[in-house]
Amino acid sequence: MHSLFHNLRRINATYTASRWRPISSRSFPVGESPPVERRRVDDLKSRILGLVFPRRSATTVLQNWVDEDHKVSLFELRRISVLLMKLRRYKQALEIFTWMEDRNGYKFSAADHAIRLELTIKVHNLREGEEYFANMPDTTSQKAACLTLLHSYVKEKASEKAEALIVKMNSLGLAVSPHPFNEMMKLYMATSQFKKVPTVIQQMKQSNIPLNVLSYNLWMGACGESLGVASAQMVYKTMVKDKDVELGWSTLSTLATIYLKSGFLDKANLALQNAERKLSTTNRLGYFFLITLYTSLKNKDGVLRLWEACKAVEGRLTCSNYMCILLCFVKLGDIKEGERVLMEYEYQCRKYDIRVSNILLGAYMRNGFVEKAEALHLHTLERGGCPNYKTWEILMEGWVRSQNMEKAINAMKNSFAMLKHCDWRPSPSIVVAIAEFFENGENFEDAKRYLKVVRRLGLASLPVYKSLLRMHASANQPSQEIFEMMKEDEIEIDDETSELLQTSIT
Repeated sequence: MHSLFHNLRRINATYTASRWRPISSRSFPVGESPPVERRRVDDLKSRILGLVFPRRSATTVLQNWVDEDHKVSLFELRRISVLLMKLRRYKQALEIFTWMEDRNGYKFSAADHAIRLELTIKVHNLREGEEYFANMPDTTSQKAACLTLLHSYVKEKASEKAEALIVKMNSLGLAVSPHPFNEMMKLYMATSQFKKVPTVIQQMKQSNIPLNVLSYNLWMGACGESLGVASAQMVYKTMVKDKDVELGWSTLSTLATIYLKSGFLDKANLALQNAERKLSTTNRLGYFFLITLYTSLKNKDGVLRLWEACKAVEGRLTCSNYMCILLCFVKLGDIKEGERVLMEYEYQCRKYDIRVSNILLGAYMRNGFVEKAEALHLHTLERGGCPNYKTWEILMEGWVRSQNMEKAINAMKNSFAMLKHCDWRPSPSIVVAIAEFFENGENFEDAKRYLKVVRRLGLASLPVYKSLLRMHASANQPSQEIFEMMKEDEIEIDDETSELLQTSIT
């Protein structure tokens, strides 16, 4: 591991030193002064965007602005709301739309109603969104908001509500584009109602609604699931004949997926090769989808070829890109290629993302390369990586497998310190393994302390209690206190536990 990462650290140090200089080293031509710091602009947009914490109220800022005799236009409020939505600050965006609608001086448009419906569902829930939709002042607003509500039903997999809404949209004359029909087909695919998809296609044809690429892809996928490869191929041929749609990588990758699921691996590889030719050379859309499919086909050459092509596309690769390709090489069993990918990532990264190295860390531990995993962990710390709960979980499980229990316990302590920031919990097998370690070492005090911790986290189980009961039985110590804790935790007692309790209580 040292040899793998040593040169990289040296390269990075040189690169950083040549690129960055202290601010104090900057010089200005003779007679020129340093640039004067600009005054902070005080306008409504700056005030609202300055509310970094979501609990802060945009309504208060907005009302204060108006109370200071500032005028505010509908256009400005919409522009600020759009910015907030881009920043995923939906609560504050909703507050602005609510404020606008509650004041008579602003004419709320049908599009505004649709946006407020979307924000209501995001911030609150679907039920409140439905109530808002039902109370819209006119049919025009409901027409504008129908697709938003339908999309929410699809997301929630609410089939009956979605079907009722599409009937209403038909009665209002709104089903004039492929979008609502595509939403229904996505819903049927997500709920495994594959046989309903051709019915939607039939409705589109009867209503003279043109099929787009997504329509064909969903239709083809549904036929592949319910009727088999031959039916999916018929849909594909129909699409090829349709002059109004362009055959792209997404359709060919859908076809490749159908071939893969049906065991036609040669055909799947051929479809992916054709899909490659459809990829853009100016953006990476589709590259990693195809790379993942090549991985499923165990086609390492295809993965390598597309990875190199992907790197040639202009623009910076993201952490997600590196995580995807690294995971693919790990799945292919090529750890050496994975190490090369990590080195490339480290060379270009600005801020170390521990999620990338976690993938290789997990591969090392699963394959029994404990020393390499430990070296990589230390290396990531040197690079400024901040271990997350997954890092500690990987290390903990690896050390338990290699019976390095002291290190596993320390890793568990570090992971427990992060539990207030996430919902992660260690696996039951790890929790039990550490309890049994204390039992085997006859470490009574640590075992009792450990039980208190796992109880507090809701991780206490019958095997954990059994371990402590066996310790009490062998030491001839009473276990009444443990029995009371088991009752509090509603642990069901089996025959072995009952016998242990009787032995230690009596």
